[in-house]
Amino acid sequence: MESLFGYQFNLSNKLYNPLIFIVGPTAIGKSSLALKIAKKNGGEIINADSMQVYKDLNILTARPTKEDHKLITHHLYGYVESSFRYNVSKWCNDILEVIKKNNKKKISSIIVGGTGMYIDKLINGLVETPAISNEIKKKSENLILDVGVKNFYNLIQDFDKESLIKVSQNDTSRLRRIWEVYMETNKPLSLWVKEKNKMFLSNQKYYLNLFIPDRQEIYKKVNDRFKVMIKSGAIEEVKKLKEKELDESLPITRAHGVPEILKYLSGSINLEECIDMGQQVTRNYVKRQLTWWRSSKLEISNTFHEFPANIDLNSIKY
Repeated sequence: MESLFGYQFNLSNKLYNPLIFIVGPTAIGKSSLALKIAKKNGGEIINADSMQVYKDLNILTARPTKEDHKLITHHLYGYVESSFRYNVSKWCNDILEVIKKNNKKKISSIIVGGTGMYIDKLINGLVETPAISNEIKKKSENLILDVGVKNFYNLIQDFDKESLIKVSQNDTSRLRRIWEVYMETNKPLSLWVKEKNKMFLSNQKYYLNLFIPDRQEIYKKVNDRFKVMIKSGAIEEVKKLKEKELDESLPITRAHGVPEILKYLSGSINLEECIDMGQQVTRNYVKRQLTWWRSSKLEISNTFHEFPANIDLNSIKY
């Protein structure tokens, strides 16, 4: 059955709108495009950025403005305490509840973000492993710093070579995850993976619109945006975060710009160095995001090599 703004399909005798994904690297204008689509089809916007979930970083994570929230209903933005160790599993469960409610009301869910792993796990399912303790996370962090990435990689070969097959030696996040799972459970991650995934979407149609503009052009936007963030109060934002005296291993403390601004606040670098470093870490992140999306095995409905603002809305699958 065709609806006014897209297609619906039958699932257990109920009509559900397809999920609309607007994905790609940071700073390209995904949120603005999502607003346009939501205004046109009456949909609601759902966050798929791992840092935009936190309450304390509004400016530095480029969360939608109060005006945006007044125009369109937004979900999963700024609702998690910084002291909480949020993760992909929690996000998948949280977004599933929103999708279910929107489906029940026949409202389109427009999912926006650049955290590819979140999108992948929502669509393909998540290997359920036990929660990793703060103690184990701290040990992995200290160990990789003490022995270096190469030696850390070699240590993992002793107990889980299989998990390393598709992991770059420079992917410290995934290497730490492999090490942590084994240390926490005494069972290799590769064995956990072979067990049945927890699936979140069942027969849910979706359109995955991927934006991967020219990298150098994204870098320019990243550089400009970080300067704007500084002028808009990012330093004061991080100063307030610092006053909470959070554990340095928490995800929020590693948001792009936070470590650099903390160095500035401590007096170890000047403001110009802070801005340069903040821009650089964000550019590095963009490069990783582009690599991830280009190698992704997800079923992409549309790939655009332009910025969202330059795309004809009629060319978006929704």
